[in-house]
Amino acid sequence: MVSSSPAPSSPGRRNPIREILGIGFWVQGFRCFPWMAVNFFLKDGLNVAPSTLQLLQNSANLPMVGKPFYGVVSDAVYISGQHRIPYIAFGAFLQAVSWLALAIMPPSSLSIFCISLYLLLSNLGASIAEVANDAIVAELGKQPSSSSKKSQSPSTDELQSFVWMASSAGGVLGNLLGGIAITRFSPQVMFLFFSLILALQFFITIFVRERSLNLPKNSSNVGIRRQLSQLSLALKKPEIAYSISWFAASYAIIPVLTGTMFFYQTQHLKIDSSLLGISKVFGQAAMLLWSAVYNSHLKTIPARKLIAAIQATMAVFMVSDVLFVKGFYRNMGVPDSLYVVVFSGLLEVLFFFKILPFNVVIAQLCPPGCEGSLMALVASAIALAFIVSGYLGVALASYVGVTGDDFSGFPRALLIQAVCTLLPIYWSSCVPDDKKPKTWKKNE
Repeated sequence: MVSSSPAPSSPGRRNPIREILGIGFWVQGFRCFPWMAVNFFLKDGLNVAPSTLQLLQNSANLPMVGKPFYGVVSDAVYISGQHRIPYIAFGAFLQAVSWLALAIMPPSSLSIFCISLYLLLSNLGASIAEVANDAIVAELGKQPSSSSKKSQSPSTDELQSFVWMASSAGGVLGNLLGGIAITRFSPQVMFLFFSLILALQFFITIFVRERSLNLPKNSSNVGIRRQLSQLSLALKKPEIAYSISWFAASYAIIPVLTGTMFFYQTQHLKIDSSLLGISKVFGQAAMLLWSAVYNSHLKTIPARKLIAAIQATMAVFMVSDVLFVKGFYRNMGVPDSLYVVVFSGLLEVLFFFKILPFNVVIAQLCPPGCEGSLMALVASAIALAFIVSGYLGVALASYVGVTGDDFSGFPRALLIQAVCTLLPIYWSSCVPDDKKPKTWKKNE
């Protein structure tokens, strides 16, 4: 039913795959630019509480949970003979419309409900585009090495590292510009700028023909029901089902306190927004370095061991945050601003470090024909886990009595967070160590 051979392309024609994926993942990383404006607008413009900010941040990600549905549709439904490019273009269009609406509306009419509605629409577009981009990465990464060389398509590890670097580069620039722009321009100007970037992505994408990407070609349009059946068969494989379940649980069990930390740094410590931007730039630069180090030195290390090591490192940094809030480093002469830039920036991205090796494993375990739906299921599971962890963080902050003016219970909340981070390590055996792709039969 499914052929693993790439679609033929004209001799001498350049494959634009790196441009399409590079732009797509770069824009994905650059989304931190308008979101920094959203955070400050909610805090300073609408005077929301830390719990309200964190609830909105996590609730806005609800469209990400629908990624398996978008993936199944992308795998099964072709538009003008294409099943990836149209979805990338449509996702960029939805995002551009959403941010443009926020940009042109009068600030006085931007209520929490209105902002939430447009952020949900924006994240719906982002999730549709991300599903299609992830599926392209999975499809090209599964091609045999001889075919990959002929089509100038990189291997799984190389392609995963490339898109990771593109996303990190977008994050670096987005946070750097965001930290500067928030002090010079209104949030509406920042929303307008990002909507123009999305419009540019949309127009670039619609002029690319999918056949030029040399993607593996399905022999027929299998339909959504058949695609759901293929996804169900893939999830019956223990190495796939257990891995995804553990990976999602390893995030969901951690009560994230990002909203509380944002208020602590800006409201209590009076950290300047430009420093917060530099902190996030430092973190994104660390992600960029991580992708290069992983591709050069770490991709031969068993995934289980690498992911468990990252999980333990996250817990260590959380304990360090406890010392930071208690003033330990300040008493040693380390400025709060230095700690925020280096350690807070690094901890924020440590959560994402383990996604790279895990995606490599899942992409190689994925059966042919359901790359979009399975990779979308992984992304959806991660998104849902982050939402659950965000809600748990709100509950934890409320339990220890943290408010916008009282942070006395914050160290205890951070310590509980660190303990919860260590727990998944005991069940990390659910992640397979063997990354060799399995040979799937056509009737599987």
